[in-house]
Amino acid sequence: MSIVKEALEELGYPGMTVTDVKGHGAQRGITEQWRGRTFRVDLLSKIKIEMVVSDQNVEKIVQCITKESQTGSIGDGKIFISNIEDALRIRTGERGEKAV
Repeated sequence: MSIVKEALEELGYPGMTVTDVKGHGAQRGITEQWRGRTFRVDLLSKIKIEMVVSDQNVEKIVQCITKESQTGSIGDGKIFISNIEDALRIRTGERGEKAV
């Protein structure tokens, strides 16, 4: 995570929300052994990064995150891109791009 965070900061995008989450993808968890017993861990610890950026910067940020986090292994993660209808900076009342 720190590598991705540093790369985004160097690119000029320090604003993000990072959340510790649990979940699984197609792999449906993992099987582990502990003290001679086998058990299944269905929900794996993951990190969720959320950013709100201008449309013109999306591809640059996607490339940065991909470059810094892609190993080619299951569990590298996914990037979801969605539209934000509006934003409001509560302190100043600015809306839209100015609030981002």
